[in-house]
Amino acid sequence: MDQLLDLMAKELKLPRAGVAAIVALLEEGNTVPFIARYRKEATGSLDEVAIRAVEDRHAYYKDLLDRRKTVLKTIQEQGKLTPELKTKIETTWVKAELEDLYLPYKPKKRTKATAARERGLEPLLDSLLADDSGADPFIISEPFIKDEDGLRSPSECMEGAGHILAERLSEDAAIRAWLRLEFHEHGVLKSEIREERKADQAALRFKPYFDFSEPIRKIPSHRLLALRRGEKEEILTVRLLVDRENLVSQLVMKVPVNPGSGYRRFLNDVTGDSFDRLLAPAIESEVRYEAKKKADAEAIKVFQTNLDHLLLAPPAGQRCTLGVDPGIRTGCKLVVINRLGQLVKNEVIYPLEPKRDLDGSRALLEKLCTESPIEAIAIGNGTGGREVEAFIREWLLETNRTGLICVSVSEAGASVYSASDIAREEFPEHDVTVRGAVSIARRFQDPLAELVKVDPKSIGVGQYQHDVNQTALKKGLDDVVESCVNRVGVDLNSASYKLLAYVAGIGEGLAKGIVAHRFEHGAFKRREQLLDISRFGAKAFQQAAGFLRI
Repeated sequence: MDQLLDLMAKELKLPRAGVAAIVALLEEGNTVPFIARYRKEATGSLDEVAIRAVEDRHAYYKDLLDRRKTVLKTIQEQGKLTPELKTKIETTWVKAELEDLYLPYKPKKRTKATAARERGLEPLLDSLLADDSGADPFIISEPFIKDEDGLRSPSECMEGAGHILAERLSEDAAIRAWLRLEFHEHGVLKSEIREERKADQAALRFKPYFDFSEPIRKIPSHRLLALRRGEKEEILTVRLLVDRENLVSQLVMKVPVNPGSGYRRFLNDVTGDSFDRLLAPAIESEVRYEAKKKADAEAIKVFQTNLDHLLLAPPAGQRCTLGVDPGIRTGCKLVVINRLGQLVKNEVIYPLEPKRDLDGSRALLEKLCTESPIEAIAIGNGTGGREVEAFIREWLLETNRTGLICVSVSEAGASVYSASDIAREEFPEHDVTVRGAVSIARRFQDPLAELVKVDPKSIGVGQYQHDVNQTALKKGLDDVVESCVNRVGVDLNSASYKLLAYVAGIGEGLAKGIVAHRFEHGAFKRREQLLDISRFGAKAFQQAAGFLRI
């Protein structure tokens, strides 16, 4: 553990004592917001970003240690675990390096090298590599001819020995590490349009990439994700190009062959086969995968920043609001939401084509504003939003209601909310169009409280969000929502269960329990009443109490 803490502190450039404290607190079951807010004296006042970085690296190394145990056990059971190999495995802290060390001992499908070994050609290879007499390799191969095994000539024996050497090179951890670095440092991503898609209009979206190349270590995340999407849609062919001849010639120099061996003149062909058939495809996949991970991380960081700004947009507060969900053919849905966010009434107007009932729309707006103390109008920014906003602003001028606030509100994800389970629970008697208008009005009143009800991916916080790793994206966006909720705090007596679920230590199950308790027993008067809820223990209370207000 000491070595692991030293490694994490050095990698993240954080004080070792702070890293040790964070790891200990996480293992005790404490949440990141709780540690950041209430354990500053233990962590040395490290912020939430640093704590999440420690959490991520700790999870990575925990997985690596579990995998290391499995690898050691598997090789030990094969009777092939030498002290040297054990030391190498126990001192590696990179998953790719660990897998490289395990590769020669990993159960694999039948290969050309497997068949050659079964024919007894491994001793031939060892003889060819060790020979210092300069003897003709074909003469050395003659004793290994076996008609019953299909080995009828020295050249067939040599070919089998070459397959074994090719596999040895492909499973050598040092060679794989060297090649991985070469592909990353000098590889160039090259994309071309596929021949069969040249006349396809849909392919024009990827026109900048019809004949494109850029070093993989320099390519920005958005371009890499665009290339991958074009490849996935079978519009582009994407390859990672390297200087094959140079790498094969360097690979020859890494073969453990005696300088006097006559087999040396055959090595270029064998290493070329190893490179083309075994090494290059695997290393290209690994390097492109790592580049994709890096691009994902950068893209998710942008999504996180955008979501943070969206969730923490200044709330308008408790204002009676007229929510407008623009629609052309089906009309614009109007809802009146009181200061507590409750639906009072709903109507439909048709100020746009094809009906264009301007007089009827003005009359209905007048009626709603007369019957309810409306203080603001929130209009969704979807299709027809600008035209509806212009119509309503003109009506406000005509009726001298210039003091009434009129704003455009992002409706990204409103349709997702309106069809969700929580929307059906809140408004079982209303259809999706009414629920969408309610969401727009509530977003104006309190963006955070309303947007937490929508899957963060559906809010539209960045490009290529369907192309990045979905597990990493969900965790990254959930972390942002959790951070925002706990920075602001939550009113225990008015928050929805979706909002409460993001409070440190609570989760969805306890959040529903809080709402049910509130419905049955009325408003909470003290936070300690939370302990009366089933499964709400002292640990959950410790984590959550500081982020709840009454």
